[in-house]
Amino acid sequence: MPNPDADEPKNSLPETGLSSLSTKIQAAAKRANWSELSPVQAGAIPLLLAGRDLMVQARTGSGKTGAFLLPMLELLDTSHMQVQALVLVPTRELAVQVTKDAGVLFAGSGLEALPVYGGVGYRPQIEGFKRGAQVVVGTPGRILDHLLKRNLSLDTLKVLVFDEADRMLSMGFYPDMLELQSYLPKRIHGSMFSATFPINVQRLAQRFLQQPEFLSLSRDHVHVTDVEHILMPVPRMDKDRALVRLLEVDNPPQALIFCNTKSRVNYVTAVLQRFGFNVAELSSELSQNSREAVLARLKDGSLQFLVATDVAARGIDVPELSHVILYEPPEDPELYIHRAGRTGRAGAGGVAISLITSLERRDLNKIASIYQIEFIERAAPSDEDVATIVSERLTAQLEAQLRSRDKLQVERMQRFLPLARQFAETEEELALLAMLLDDSYHAVAHIASPAPEKAQPSRGRGGLERRSNRSGRRRR
Repeated sequence: MPNPDADEPKNSLPETGLSSLSTKIQAAAKRANWSELSPVQAGAIPLLLAGRDLMVQARTGSGKTGAFLLPMLELLDTSHMQVQALVLVPTRELAVQVTKDAGVLFAGSGLEALPVYGGVGYRPQIEGFKRGAQVVVGTPGRILDHLLKRNLSLDTLKVLVFDEADRMLSMGFYPDMLELQSYLPKRIHGSMFSATFPINVQRLAQRFLQQPEFLSLSRDHVHVTDVEHILMPVPRMDKDRALVRLLEVDNPPQALIFCNTKSRVNYVTAVLQRFGFNVAELSSELSQNSREAVLARLKDGSLQFLVATDVAARGIDVPELSHVILYEPPEDPELYIHRAGRTGRAGAGGVAISLITSLERRDLNKIASIYQIEFIERAAPSDEDVATIVSERLTAQLEAQLRSRDKLQVERMQRFLPLARQFAETEEELALLAMLLDDSYHAVAHIASPAPEKAQPSRGRGGLERRSNRSGRRRR
């Protein structure tokens, strides 16, 4: 696993300027109207061109897409009409955006980028493979579908990129990515871009990257061992629903949610339970046996969300807790440090999100001033954001279930196709279909499970022993 305390790669290369790069890259930057490189591009591009496996901490808007696309102009062979680069992304929206950016940067170069994601027909994607697109940008589930159906081969792959790796894990793509690993060539160049690097992202990097190095950026990064402090303004009367939308969109592996009173803990827990979340509460009302049972579930990973007061949370130590959410600012500023300090442990990144009303902003400003904390303001997710994310997550879940069906099960489900078409014809029947989809989603989405096992000592790329799988390929 990469050293989480490293501020820059070993044997680091100096940051580069646009003028020192090839004419192909300079021309691409000019097409995108970039007069200079962003910090993430200046730091990452020379390392990627040198063939280093790299973990880069970068937020949306930092220029990370250009950081991994521009080197492809030098690393890929335009005369070879087969897939040479695979960019894995969490959502169809990002697949479309990355492909659009690639269209600008690759224009006239001979490279073609193809978006591949679920929820749409297969034919245009298959035609893109046959056409010889060298760069595939897609979600893990649909990429795996094409591999299993032999529509796609990765035998000629040179470059593998994970974009927004933390979000990919929150979308539930971990099993798909592990299965996809068996189709990768032994020698490829990999990189991973993520806003945060909690333990589960670091484990993913260890499986897929060969001795990856960590790149941190001046003024544009949160150090991998630090907690990212987020301020999220919400209307006073909508705070409970804002919390629901936040948990749906971010879907952290586990989170500790702080309230100031036990009555608020009871209320928040009841709201989350009604929305189908795997949640429990911890307050002074619980007996010692009940408290120990709740904490045991939190530590073994079978409990996803715990709502607690500061007093009740004393003594809780979950080293790999990725998120702390403050439903309201603490009454004592010092308690903020104790709350936020529950995450970002064991050499991992963490996130502390404060939901605040306009009246509570003053309390958080006071905390920021006392402890010199730089809060990053982030808009609360909207209903539209939730609808988009849960639809894509459910599509991935259903496609994964369909992949696991045998021929007889597929034949059996054909009898329901007429009914499925009928459901889409009227609002009343459409409501029945929405109910079924909602039940299917919640049966999977909010059932926590133990964190992915730690990777075994490295035996080649990704740290996995090579063994046969059902496709006849070799799993690394």
